[in-house]
Amino acid sequence: MAAHITDILAFGVPGGWEWIIILVVALLIFGRRLPEIARSIGKSLTEFKKGIHEAQETKEEVEKDVREIKDDIVNEAKDAAGLDDTSTDD
Repeated sequence: MAAHITDILAFGVPGGWEWIIILVVALLIFGRRLPEIARSIGKSLTEFKKGIHEAQETKEEVEKDVREIKDDIVNEAKDAAGLDDTSTDD
């Protein structure tokens, strides 16, 4: 695995002129479709962010439900055992 990484790094990261050449080639290849591609990438990122936000909300709701169920189980167990939350042992 490390040998493959060193082979890739042997070529180095493209510098200034290389990036300019890459951009010119990309413009020649994609040309008129570039705004359409950028728009679709933007829409994809927006949908991805919405999905992440919805997943976080769902996770928080599930965690809340689990806490409530746990509390209910503890209270039911205490009631079944005849324990009272308000009693104090002095």
